[in-house]
Amino acid sequence: MAWIYLGIAGLLEVVWAFAMKQSHGFTRLVPSAVTIVTMIASFALLSVSMKALPLGTAYTVWTGIGAVGAFVVGILVLGESISAMRIAAALLIVSGLVMMKLSSAA
Repeated sequence: MAWIYLGIAGLLEVVWAFAMKQSHGFTRLVPSAVTIVTMIASFALLSVSMKALPLGTAYTVWTGIGAVGAFVVGILVLGESISAMRIAAALLIVSGLVMMKLSSAA
């Protein structure tokens, strides 16, 4: 269950990062509210997952899901630039996440 909670927490991190971008510096109410609610939920699920997973593993995977997810959303939804170097960087992050998962006993 810890890995499921961590995965959901990571996805919520992507949601709050996107909503924060849409809030325009917390000047728009709905995206600002979405940011705060999903941020709290993401932190709560991360906390629950840390009951069973090591700190380093949980935090690294959580931030990695958020980083790669925000990268993908930025390209697909916001039209941000894509380059071979950015793709390589994202692939390196994903490979690190896989290694963290494989090295975890929980």
